[in-house]
Amino acid sequence: MHTVAADPARPPITLIDTEADALSGLALSSLATSSMGARLLLEELERAEIFERQSLPINVATMLSHVLFEDEATGRTRRVQLVYPRDADSEHDRVSVVTPIGAALIGMPEGASIEWPNRAGTVRRLRILQVAQPDFGA
Repeated sequence: MHTVAADPARPPITLIDTEADALSGLALSSLATSSMGARLLLEELERAEIFERQSLPINVATMLSHVLFEDEATGRTRRVQLVYPRDADSEHDRVSVVTPIGAALIGMPEGASIEWPNRAGTVRRLRILQVAQPDFGA
């Protein structure tokens, strides 16, 4: 586990060690095609606290988890699943972690809020209402 100094404008985030490694490579390789989301994801990876999977609290958004969040300005809620780009599917609410929304949600715990730009560059405040971890048949 390692700790990075927190950015006072963003809440602390935590990531699984193996996911952090995979996400770093993905973000770097996606800079040319998904530059905004990839850049935002890289910024989040730089400030994340890293844990082994069994040590990560279950209320933290990880890859494949389902996240219910609210846009605090509008009160609109949305439930999405965080996925890798190849599995993204807006019809089924599967959001790539390399999109601005995906990068905002990864590593966030239930109850936390973050100010985050959308694709148009408008800053929104998102609040995590619920995180459901995937069932890996354990």
